[in-house]
Amino acid sequence: MSETLHLSAEPREKVGKGASRVLRRAGRIPAVVYGGNLEPVAVHLEEKALKKALGTGHFFNSIVEVTIGDLVVRTLPKDVALHPVSDRPEHVDFLRVSATHAVHVKVPVLFINEDASPGIKKGGVLNIVAHELELIAIPESIPDDITVDLTGLDVGASIHMHDITLPAGCKVVTHEADATIATIVAPSALKSSEGDAAKA
Repeated sequence: MSETLHLSAEPREKVGKGASRVLRRAGRIPAVVYGGNLEPVAVHLEEKALKKALGTGHFFNSIVEVTIGDLVVRTLPKDVALHPVSDRPEHVDFLRVSATHAVHVKVPVLFINEDASPGIKKGGVLNIVAHELELIAIPESIPDDITVDLTGLDVGASIHMHDITLPAGCKVVTHEADATIATIVAPSALKSSEGDAAKA
């Protein structure tokens, strides 16, 4: 599963656009922790620490332990609002999670061993249909990514959802069993030469 990330937060005394602007000018990012049948808690985080967590590449499918004073809250990031011009984070939503309660999460699909694929060696192109999968998973089972091995696949090969092995405790919710995840297609130059040969 993804490594647990840690962020420190402080309660927000004031909420609203004006108070949020003041926090951002001070290098702090407003956030809210909600869910778990508890009242939402308005907090603010250090911008530098948040950017570092975002830079891991698996922020949205990692458990983030948010420390608020003496309280440590296990959460899953659900949304980060970014400035439309600077891409600076402006607000974060964290969902409280428990060890036994399954959550929806999007996990990237990672394709490996392209150099061991005869189809790609011939110049075939990997056509990715699904770059990520939406899973229902208990927090401890959330993977960093879903790995697809391309070893031995030739031009014309297709990878379907039923070809993928999910970690225990996870199930996919966005695709049918026979949904195509990726295909290896012939490049246009190869297709045209094959066509010419057929005509000859």
